[in-house]
Amino acid sequence: MTASTDVEQKKVLKRTHKSEEMDVEEVNGIQGQVKSDSGNSKKQRLNTDAVEFRKVPVPRHRYSPLKENWMKIYSPIVEHMKLQIRFNLRTRNVEIRSGPETEDIGHVQKAAEFVKAFTYGFDVEDALALLRLENLFVETFEIKDVKTLKGDHMSRAVGRLAGKGGRTKFTVENVTKTRIVLADTKIHILGSYQNIQVAMRAICDLILGSPPSKVYGQLRNVANRMGGRL
Repeated sequence: MTASTDVEQKKVLKRTHKSEEMDVEEVNGIQGQVKSDSGNSKKQRLNTDAVEFRKVPVPRHRYSPLKENWMKIYSPIVEHMKLQIRFNLRTRNVEIRSGPETEDIGHVQKAAEFVKAFTYGFDVEDALALLRLENLFVETFEIKDVKTLKGDHMSRAVGRLAGKGGRTKFTVENVTKTRIVLADTKIHILGSYQNIQVAMRAICDLILGSPPSKVYGQLRNVANRMGGRL
């Protein structure tokens, strides 16, 4: 009786371990949790009269990229999420709202976050991870939030973040499974909460003057401590 109980417990643990392994997925190198369809029955259905609406302002320097990538943005929002979207030429806002075919009210907010990530400077393919994976966020902060710098000191800090040919930024992205946009003195990070925290620590160290080689070593140590899950 005891032996059979032990076997059953081992089977349960094995199944649990396997399910935990399948919880994490990568889209374009961005790590997040797999979007499960098991919660379909718990979807928040829209009332026939209720309309959810979001407006996303588009900065002037993102007008041209928006025009070039419009169909890549339009298709997943309209065809897969069953929402309505348009670019208002007068107010320069992307307007998203639910329609008669919209099944999940949460799709409106998800679509708005996707478009907002694009306006921050992320590629469409990277921003799409917000639609495909769960528990992804965009964290935004400025260099002055970490340290007050002016003139050449600010330029050198930006240079340390980017690295020669963008090498430093690329390395931090790859190790932390995130995407980073350097927009003047603003920094945008797309990823899971845990991975964003690791990337932010590395970026803050670079801003404060740590050499890239030291930051790389710290990132590797963190990755090893977390069992290579970064």
